[in-house]
Amino acid sequence: MYLKAIKDAFASEIDYAILIKVFGGSPTPEKHYSPAVCSGAEKRVKIGNPDKDKISTSYIERSNLTIRMNMRRFTRLTNAFSKKVENLEYAVSLHFMYYNFVRIHQTLRCTPAMQAGVTDHVWEIEDIVRLADSK
Repeated sequence: MYLKAIKDAFASEIDYAILIKVFGGSPTPEKHYSPAVCSGAEKRVKIGNPDKDKISTSYIERSNLTIRMNMRRFTRLTNAFSKKVENLEYAVSLHFMYYNFVRIHQTLRCTPAMQAGVTDHVWEIEDIVRLADSK
């Protein structure tokens, strides 16, 4: 499903590859919650011509961690779930607007939106509220 979503969203305008990790056998019962040992990885190009040296899961794993740490509804064993899918969409949208337009990142010394040239200033929460109200 993910590859279809990538093709539908970007067609052939991107370079896209996947990294398939190979894990060893299941851990012993006393190590039930320990991760399996990664014994290898295979890089597969799916669309375009990506640089094989840069095919990695590090970026998406970091993004997933940030999402889980900032939105409790994505952590395990939580009661902060959304009963309606629309509410989940709103929560995720608010998170990404705040993360990219309001929050100054220590390594960038500005917001990601400013670094990308999408905006020329740090947004305030009120800016996001006004944007939501205008829709």
